[in-house]
Amino acid sequence: MIITVTLNAALDLTYTVPSLTPHATHRVTEVAERPGGKGVNVARVLAALGHAVTVTGFAGGATGGTLRDHLARTPGVTDALCAVAGATRRTLAVVDARTGDTTQLNEPGPTVTPDEWAAFLDAYDALVRGAGVAAVALCGSLPPGVPVGAYALLVRAARAAGVPVLLDTSGEPLRRGVAARPDVVKPNAEELAELTGAHEPSRATRDARRRGAHAVVASLGAEGLLAVTPEGTWRAVPPGVVRGNPTGAGDSAVAGLLSGLVEGLSWPDRLARAVALSAATVAARTAGEYDPRAYADTLPKVTLTPS
Repeated sequence: MIITVTLNAALDLTYTVPSLTPHATHRVTEVAERPGGKGVNVARVLAALGHAVTVTGFAGGATGGTLRDHLARTPGVTDALCAVAGATRRTLAVVDARTGDTTQLNEPGPTVTPDEWAAFLDAYDALVRGAGVAAVALCGSLPPGVPVGAYALLVRAARAAGVPVLLDTSGEPLRRGVAARPDVVKPNAEELAELTGAHEPSRATRDARRRGAHAVVASLGAEGLLAVTPEGTWRAVPPGVVRGNPTGAGDSAVAGLLSGLVEGLSWPDRLARAVALSAATVAARTAGEYDPRAYADTLPKVTLTPS
C-alpha cells in the first residue's frame, strides 16, 4: 500500500469555454468535477496503475463531503482523511478550447486548529506504522493553521517507521522538509531556484541534494526531468512538446516515481514512466487526469541521457 498525504485537499472544477477573453461574459460548454489536491491527484494515478492507495489529510464542510463522495467511487483508493470544521477549498481551471491554454484559480484552504493538527499527527503515525506500507508521498501546500515545519515532522515519522518518503511542496515547507532527509524530493524549476538560489538546473539540483534529500528529481516543464540520485544523474525528455492542460502533470510524475520505487524499477525506468505519465496528463481533456493511450505511446519514446 502507498499513502498519499494532502493537507490542503480540494474539489477541482474544470470549465471549458470556446475562447477565454478578459472582461467578457463566457458560456461554459463543458464542466468536470473531481477530487483534487496534489496528493489526491497522485493517488488517483497510482490507483489507475494498479496500486492500492490510502489518502489522508484534511476534509471539511459540504465541499469536503463531495470530495469524499468522489473518493468513495474511485477503485483502489481508501479514504483516511481527517475531518476539520472548516470547509475544503475549491480550485477552478478554465480551459480555452481554441488555444488549449488553462487559467487556474485556487481558493485558500480551511484553517486547521491545533487540536485538529494533533489528531492528524496521531492518525498519520498509526498509518505509516501499519502493515504493508511501501511508500509515502507528502504533497502540496499547507492550509492555514498548520505549522510551517509540518512536512519535516511527517518525513521524520515515515523514516522512523522505515517507510520511503517522497516530498513535493515549495517555499519554507520545502526548505525545512529537505533538511529532514526525505528519500526523494520533486521540485519544479521555480521551486528549486527558490530553495537553492541557483537558476542553472544541474547546479541547483545537486545543491538541493546536499541539503539533505537522498535523491532530487527536478521538473523542467517541456524539457522533462533531471534526476540526481546516489546511483547516478539522468535527464529524461519527452519526444516532443505536448499541447494541453498542464494541471496535475507534476502529480502524475510523482505517481510514476512512486510506483517505480515500490515496483523496484531502475532509476531510468522510473524517470521514463514519470515523464510519459506527465505528458499524458497534459494531453488529457480533463485537468488532472491522464490519457492511457498517450501514456502507452509516449513511454517507449522518452529519451534518457546520463549526465
